[in-house]
Amino acid sequence: MVTSPATSLSVLTRFTVIGPDQPVTAIMGEDIILPCHLSPKMSAENMEVRWFRSEFTSFVHLYQHGKDEYGQQMPEYHGRTELLKAGIVDGNVALGIVNIRLSDEGQYRCFVQDGVFHEEAVLELKVAASGSAPHISVEGHQDGGIRVVCQSAGWYPEPEVLWRNLKEQPLSSSTKTKSEEEHGLFEIKNSIIITENSNKNLSCAIRNTHLNQEKESITFYISDSFFPRVSPWMVGWSVTLVILLVFVGLTLFLFKLKGKAIKGKIQSNVTLDPDTAHPELVLSEDRKSVRWADTRQDLPNNNPERFDTERCVLGCEGFTSGRHYWEVEVGVGLLWAVGVARESVRRKGGISLSSEEGIWAMDQRQGQYQALTAPVTPLLLSQAPSRIRVCLDCERGQVTFINAADEAPIFTFPPGSVPGERIHPWLWLGMESHNCCGVQGSVHGPGPAPRDSLQGFVYIRMQVSLSHCTVCV
Repeated sequence: MVTSPATSLSVLTRFTVIGPDQPVTAIMGEDIILPCHLSPKMSAENMEVRWFRSEFTSFVHLYQHGKDEYGQQMPEYHGRTELLKAGIVDGNVALGIVNIRLSDEGQYRCFVQDGVFHEEAVLELKVAASGSAPHISVEGHQDGGIRVVCQSAGWYPEPEVLWRNLKEQPLSSSTKTKSEEEHGLFEIKNSIIITENSNKNLSCAIRNTHLNQEKESITFYISDSFFPRVSPWMVGWSVTLVILLVFVGLTLFLFKLKGKAIKGKIQSNVTLDPDTAHPELVLSEDRKSVRWADTRQDLPNNNPERFDTERCVLGCEGFTSGRHYWEVEVGVGLLWAVGVARESVRRKGGISLSSEEGIWAMDQRQGQYQALTAPVTPLLLSQAPSRIRVCLDCERGQVTFINAADEAPIFTFPPGSVPGERIHPWLWLGMESHNCCGVQGSVHGPGPAPRDSLQGFVYIRMQVSLSHCTVCV
């Protein structure tokens, strides 16, 4: 923890700004929350909260006079930050940043001012990227042995390369090369010379030092017969054949395991239907993600398929038979709902977000989860899901929600809940209200969001769709 001096008012110190003792590590492309709070606990609703890096006036995020200000915000943070106000009355002034980039790495200052008194804390953000699984190849003979190369790309910062034998003991590599990719990521190429008298069972691991995580290749063995007592091209061919056979065997084994869990072939990805999207929802070009817009789009009012009051959107694909699943990546926004809806769901005017309306879904409001039954069913989850698997069994009329990260079940609408008509994926996005201080029991008609809420911060990304999903049974 680093805090600034209390200047000449130290005797009258009213609060201290406290940040984390250790650097905060974020994964590139994901979201992060930078913690910061006041001690002792007190409301910061009427204080100025300024997050900045090196220049005080060019800020990462600014909250003053009870609202967020964006006038002089650094351009690279536009639409990517939010002061998490759920705990501001207790002095919690944490900052959320979405879609972390390598350029976000470095120092951040959490500055809080009340009248003429102010304090700040300095914290360090480290960015990490975990690259591809290491690939081992044989590149011929060298110095009386066989040169084996380990390659991997997409890492940040520059990772460690570890060669190990069958007993997990480290081996010394001979050469190492690295190159920086287009977006600042590292590509690694590391080689080792295996001789006839050395340990010929080996594997290669790439370790990310920020995350203390590693990815390891398969372990393979080079027989004595492959060493240069025969022609060099024959040795290289034989080693390549061994690696190929190991790879083929591993691939067949993985396919066999996958076949036990998922029967059926991969279909086209789920996409969102722009004709149904509420005018304040903006779809990505590939129609696989959606965000809340800062203004209402100028769209025809006579489209009977478009939701005109609730911020809803349907998937293009509709299902009447079979078992299907798709995964939904949810952002750090405070209000969202995900599930399915029947094709005939009402699009115009206020609608009840519940199974009685023809919507079978779950939602999240300020960290509280519930199934949209009638009445709603509160959900007590051990951890907040970042990716939700929606499973639809048309034959049984059943919808199941699963935490895709750890396969933990979340909630199941019982068999027969979903009627026998065409069913579509369904999403709803809401926005944070300054006055909300908890989730209420009703989910009917959330109403318009205030215009000083963060624009486009809440997002949902549609990902994979498979034709069968036995975990839904």
